[in-house]
Amino acid sequence: MDGFSFETMLQAVALVLVLEGLMPFISPVRWRQVFEQVLRLSDGQIRFLGLASILSGLVLILMFQ
Repeated sequence: MDGFSFETMLQAVALVLVLEGLMPFISPVRWRQVFEQVLRLSDGQIRFLGLASILSGLVLILMFQ
């Protein structure tokens, strides 16, 4: 992979942390409501959401290589 480095990986992780922190920072009440809804999902539904997230990320990575 040309241009891939440990620094790039750390930057990607840092960006994920920034994005993950936006909702609880901007609207903690709404974040808590969403989190409570997620807790009510079945294991299969949570796995499906995880798989969809993984596949979406991989498609985006491949598109922007």
